[in-house]
Amino acid sequence: MVPSGDAVSLPAGSVGYITQALGGSFTVYVEGNLFRIAGIDADAIGKDPVAAPKLPDGATDADVESLIWEQLRTCFDPEIPVNIVELGLVYECNVLRLESGDRRVDIKMTLTAPGCGMGETLISDVRSKLEMIPTIADADVELVFDPPWNQSMMSEAAKLETGML
Repeated sequence: MVPSGDAVSLPAGSVGYITQALGGSFTVYVEGNLFRIAGIDADAIGKDPVAAPKLPDGATDADVESLIWEQLRTCFDPEIPVNIVELGLVYECNVLRLESGDRRVDIKMTLTAPGCGMGETLISDVRSKLEMIPTIADADVELVFDPPWNQSMMSEAAKLETGML
């Protein structure tokens, strides 16, 4: 449920309207409330599930990092039609090569408001989308509030999209 982040199950046959369909997840309006439907559950609302990202054969560390940033750009706050990268919520992204040859990604990110109920949902979305990338064995996503987020951290495109430019 948006914005509380409470997990709920909508009864089959519920009538709703899709208000946002960005990054493979959906925000739906049902009986006066907003709900976020994850991309893997898209078939529950008649949409196609999100396809897993792919790397070229012999992908380099740079290829993997590029795909990581592409995946981060598919993560959206359910209430704001701008991805978390353009919002300036991703503070750090480090890719580490493990002994097995796989990789681990360490992300430090924040929220637009410290009390946002969707924080755990966004963290879970980031983690699951990064772990879909071939060769990523683990994604550690840490929520931080230093420095505190402010609108100056948004890209020009995000400011334009939200009417803040």
